[in-house]
Amino acid sequence: MEFLIVCPLALLAGFVDAVAGGGGLVSIPAYLFAGLPVHQAIGTNKLSSSMGTLAATWRFARSGYLVPRLVAVGVACGLAGSLCGSNLALMTDEAVIKGLMLAALPVVAFYVLRTKNLDRHAGDERPMRQTAMFTACIALVVGVYDGFYGPGTGTFLILLLTGVAHMGLREANGTTKAVNLATNLAALSVFLINGVVLLPLGLAAGAFNIAGNLLGARLFAKDGSRITRPIIGIVLALFAAKLLVG
Repeated sequence: MEFLIVCPLALLAGFVDAVAGGGGLVSIPAYLFAGLPVHQAIGTNKLSSSMGTLAATWRFARSGYLVPRLVAVGVACGLAGSLCGSNLALMTDEAVIKGLMLAALPVVAFYVLRTKNLDRHAGDERPMRQTAMFTACIALVVGVYDGFYGPGTGTFLILLLTGVAHMGLREANGTTKAVNLATNLAALSVFLINGVVLLPLGLAAGAFNIAGNLLGARLFAKDGSRITRPIIGIVLALFAAKLLVG
């Protein structure tokens, strides 16, 4: 029964994750609905989402959306943040972080609704050194959040990399995939060491997540920002509902 509940939703989560991030808003509730305890749900989700994100990162790399310098600093800082966050998750109540996210959501939603085109045009970009600095700071902060809690990480990375670091949407999404893969793997290692990952379920869900990520990456390459903005809006609404319901 667990497989029947989780695997189809892991496919959908992978699709959403590739296009706009936030696949965990679909997959983590699926694991919880299947009856897994919270830490097992988060840990097993890290396995399946890591598999899917690896596939999407490979696809985005082939499409030329990864800027090596930005990916390098983002991955390094994201790894450090995720290791800290995942260790905190095993010993900390979620109430504080949920409160902070509820406070931030209206600001993020306003930005998404106000911005008609998330993509950047020539002349909008920051100098590479500034972009790398902002990318490092963003990856560190979001990495802590990803290790600690997780859902919506990709969405927040895309929004911050386009809005603060002034990346183009394709480069932001490519960087997001690489950073998210690193943070997922770092957190997964902590959860594996602590024995809270169900391997058979996670591997099966991961196969479905890979399929969803590849489908989403293909659609993103074709339609880009036209589909990203509405999906980000839906993800933020789901995230708000999840936080409010608990």
